[in-house]
Amino acid sequence: MSINNDYIDRRVVKSKRAMKDALISLMETKDFKTISVSDIVRSADLNRGTFYKHYQYKEDILKEIIEEITEDLFESYRTPYKGKNILELNELTSSAIKIFDHVSKYATFYTLIFQTETLSDFQHKFCAIIKDLAINDLHDQISNPKINRELQASYQAYAIFGLINEWINGGFKYSPTFMAEQLLEIVKNDRSVVIKGSEDSSS
Repeated sequence: MSINNDYIDRRVVKSKRAMKDALISLMETKDFKTISVSDIVRSADLNRGTFYKHYQYKEDILKEIIEEITEDLFESYRTPYKGKNILELNELTSSAIKIFDHVSKYATFYTLIFQTETLSDFQHKFCAIIKDLAINDLHDQISNPKINRELQASYQAYAIFGLINEWINGGFKYSPTFMAEQLLEIVKNDRSVVIKGSEDSSS
């Protein structure tokens, strides 16, 4: 009985994964509003009956995709400090930074958030998640009492998203490892700035 249940569970997972992949693939060439259930099951090589066993509307698939990606985003961001009381930047390695692996894993989805209005709200959701994690998980890391925790968390969230945006717009020409290394170096780097032309500005 358990073997049969395992088989059914695997078949359900496989069918739902096929429909999720089909929807994301279709969204690369069609507006979400114009995608039909028939389009999805045809692309997934399934029948309409299978669709209605698991979902009522196509929006239910998209909701499940976003929930899955959101959960993975939480886990990937927390990886560097999971199980630690203190996050020491000097001891942090780029291999512990997994957020770029997360984006690479869902590369098509992240590309679509800049190309379709249907997913544009996820940009704000992404930054809100990072901001909330920074406030709730890492607030004790702020040693400077002059720094507002909420503002620092916003700065951190939008800075990370900016790097991801640049990476996506560049066609993922860098590896997730390189992006993690760059983020770590940027965080560790002295923020002093030299203003070009300052020496001859009076002339």
